[in-house]
Parts: sequence; structure tokens; C-alpha cells
Amino acid sequence: MTALYLILAIPFVGLGLLAVFGDRPFAPRLNNLLNALAFALSVVLAGIVLQGGTLISPNRFFLVDSFNVYLIALTALVGLTTAVFSGPYMEHERQKGRVTSRRLRLYYAMYQGFMLAMYLILVSNNLGLLWVAMEGATLATVLLVSLYRTPESVEAAWKYFILCGVGIAQALFGTILLYFAAAQVLGTGSDALTWTTLYVHGAQLNPTVLKIAFVFLLVGYGTKVGLVPMHSWLPDAHSEGPTPMSAILSGLLLNDALYAVVRCKMIVDQAVPGNLPGYLMMGFGLASFLVAALFLHRQRDIKRLFSYSSIEHMGTMTFAFGIGTPSSTFAALMHMTVHSLTKSAIFVTVGHASQIAGTQEMAKIRGLIATQPQVGWGLLVGALAICGFPPFGVFVSEFLVLTATMQTHPWLTLPLLLGLGIAFAGIFRQLHPIVFGKRPENQAPVSANMFPVFVHLALVLWLGIALPEALANWFEQAAQLISGGMPK
Repeated sequence: MTALYLILAIPFVGLGLLAVFGDRPFAPRLNNLLNALAFALSVVLAGIVLQGGTLISPNRFFLVDSFNVYLIALTALVGLTTAVFSGPYMEHERQKGRVTSRRLRLYYAMYQGFMLAMYLILVSNNLGLLWVAMEGATLATVLLVSLYRTPESVEAAWKYFILCGVGIAQALFGTILLYFAAAQVLGTGSDALTWTTLYVHGAQLNPTVLKIAFVFLLVGYGTKVGLVPMHSWLPDAHSEGPTPMSAILSGLLLNDALYAVVRCKMIVDQAVPGNLPGYLMMGFGLASFLVAALFLHRQRDIKRLFSYSSIEHMGTMTFAFGIGTPSSTFAALMHMTVHSLTKSAIFVTVGHASQIAGTQEMAKIRGLIATQPQVGWGLLVGALAICGFPPFGVFVSEFLVLTATMQTHPWLTLPLLLGLGIAFAGIFRQLHPIVFGKRPENQAPVSANMFPVFVHLALVLWLGIALPEALANWFEQAAQLISGGMPK
């Protein structure tokens, strides 16, 4: 467990260091170093779990198994590449006068605070600790969304705080109900909130209480996922906060909130027959998928456009996890991976594009390939990937979701195909002039760090062409665990 403790300690220490030194010239390099160390340790931790099986800390507060260890590695990777992008991006923002030295310290400190919350959500074996970590992520994100202190950013931060605060309160009530059901069987104490204990004794818990608890947990954590109709905070948060925050928000926070829902579903499934939790997730997921696909056509802000794309893809994952078969769960895990990599790469290019044009209004962003080819081509390839064009990994994961739907609920295949077509049209009708349009005279190149884009899109392409056997086995283990197998 040493590697796990170090992964949690690094962002904790980094938060304190960058709160003091976040405005110094070495702050971006320090932020990169901290995230690089966490990523290296996550790879070590993954190797330990894949070879030796599930790890549980002596106090039983922390758990690492085949489900969350791959998400820990993915979180660390996206955190590292986004940190590499955020250094020159935030320096450009300081030069423009959008952030002061004090706010720069706040940004870097909250970046590490956010990463700490992400890791803590994933490794928590205690559902109460998981809820606390989710609340910590909420508070860190509020400070990042309001970083520019414009009226719009403060309004978006308050909207995020209120809506997600209400959502997290629903999740707390669901957790209390879960504890109430467990206490009747296990007695009071921390064991009644320990996930591994609840999972083993889930069949003995009161099914009626668990049904009610899961509704509150799904609505509560589903607010953080961005599920319709609890989604309205997400586009505002994306559009008003700094772009690196959008990358980690779409690539990490939404995944972790969905992870919490799936963990709770695994417990409830033990006692509730008929896949009721799965049907609820399928309903919310399909509604989110279709509504977001339609809203893509109404956007005028480039970051809001891709934030609705995130809602669409989170709906797809929620739907696939709701089906509950090993094949659909495998598809959801793969989609979670390729979406995180692709969407964070897109937000890097979107950040540079908005800096080139001096605005986020799509009507004023034109001719990126003529202005700065790397940014233009990066945005185009990223959009092709996120829309599910072969041979990118998103195509494979969406194809697997469609296949699993045909096997279990064939009549739902048509709305899925319809939604994919609507989403494709919504993105590319907006993207064509942005990338290929005539270059405006007032648009000049900026200092762009495209390394994260190249790395992420190369990985997504690789996963689409040939999924490595080790990663496929990893997903299969996690899929078996989620869909009913016991932890190994």
C-alpha cells in the first residue's frame, strides 16, 4: 500500500507548496513534477494489483482492485498531460492580465487539491469517505470556475455550487439510507459503510430501503456526472473557468462521479432483483445522450459545445453500465478511457483556439489551419475521434455499446444510432468554418503546447486499431467484477 499512500501524499503536499509558491516561475515545473511522480506511482500500483490482486489497507478505509486501479492510472495520466498544457496557458493568461499572482497561486493549489480529491474518491473503501472526497472535489472546482472573477464566472461558480451542493446532499441522504439498511444486519459502526463488507452482505440487506437509497445516490452523484436534467451547471462551468480545468473536469471528475454510482449499484444489485438500478441508469443515460446531442446544434460558445459533447458521452457510459452485462460493462470501461483521453485533448486545442481568436464565440474563430496548423489539425482530428470515426478507439467502444444493446434491448438500438447521427451533425456543422474558414486578419499564432494532444490522440488511435492484450484483460477483470463477480 506504500505506492497508494504516496499517491495521496503527493497532491496533499503539493497543495501546500503551490499555495505559497504558485506564482513563482518554477511553479509550472513543480506542478508537472508532482503529477509525473503520481503517474509513475500509479503505474507501479497497477502492476502490483494486476499481479497480486485486490489491496485493502489495514484500517479498511482504502481499496484498490481491478476496477479502480485502471482509473487511478488514467486520472494520473490526464492530470500530468493537462498540467504540462496549463503552464504556458496560465502564463499567457497572466500576461493578458486575466489572472493575478494571488489567483495563480490559487489555481495551482486547487489543481493539486482537485487531484487529491480525485484519487481519494477512487480509492475510498468507506462510502462516507467517498462522499467527503466528492464534496472536496466540488469545493476545489468552485474555486477554479470562479478564478477569473468576472460576473459570468462568479455566476457559473455559484450555479455549480448550488446545483452540485443539492446533488451531493441527495447522495448523502442515499448514503445514510444505505447505512440504515446495513446497520440492521451488521450493527452500527464503520463496517456498515465499508464497501467490501456491504458487497459481501448485500443480499441480506433490506431491498426496499436499498431501492430508495439508490434513487437518491443516482440523482446525487448523477448531478456530478452531468446527467439530464441535473446537467445545467456543466456547460456554464466549462465556458467560464480556465481551459485546463475543463480538460480535467471532463476527463476526470465526470468519470469519478459515475464510478461512485457504479460502486453503489454493485451493492444494490445483490439485494434487488430485476435489474431496477440498471433500468434507472439506462433511462437517465439515454435521456442525457439524446438531449445533449440535440443541444449541440444550439451552441455558440466553443467550450459549451464540447461540454454538451461530454454530457452525451457520459450518458452513453451510464446507459452501458445500466445494461449490466459483461460485454456492455467492458464497452463502458473502454469508452470511459477513450473519452477521457480524447476530450481532454480537444479542450487543449480549444484553449489555444480561444487564445488565438481572443474569444470563445465560434462565429469569431475561423481558419485555424491557416492561422496555426497544429491547433487546427489537432482540433479536427480530435473532433473526428470524439464523433466515433474509425479507426479511433471511440468508434470501437461505441460499436461495442451498440452490440451489447442489440443483444439485450434491440429496440433501443435505433435511438442510439439516431443520437449518434445528430451529435455528429451538431459538431461538424460548427467545426468546418472554425477549422477551414478564411483566416481573419486579427488572428495571430500563440505559444501552443500540443504535446498532450499528440499523446492522447495517438493513444486513442492505438486503442482503436489494436487494443493491447494486457489492457483487454484488465477491462475483462473489471467487467466481471462489476457485473457480478467477487473481488479477486
